[in-house]
Amino acid sequence: MYYRKGAHSTYDLKYHIVWCTKYRYRVLTGQIGNRARELVREVCAANYVDIISGSLSPDHVHILVSVPPSLAISKLVQYIKGKSSRKLMQEFRDLSKRFAFKPKSALQA
Repeated sequence: MYYRKGAHSTYDLKYHIVWCTKYRYRVLTGQIGNRARELVREVCAANYVDIISGSLSPDHVHILVSVPPSLAISKLVQYIKGKSSRKLMQEFRDLSKRFAFKPKSALQA
């Protein structure tokens, strides 16, 4: 077994994280899927998180990560989902048309 070490701790915290796209739309394919994979890797590297294994399906993502004890798992998920969603919406305009919030007033006009 491999243990990671910090300044005052030795740890082996692993989490299996799964999330799906809004309405389970199958959008994580082709260039969008590749870019999503890159964004998850960037966020994990920036937060000293090791990705042990991962899988990207058209409508959901599985990752098994080793996280330092100084980072809450909820914060990691917030960082990954927030950055990937924001960047994918900016880079692929057709996604923002499909998933963007539409107020009632805009639908009636």
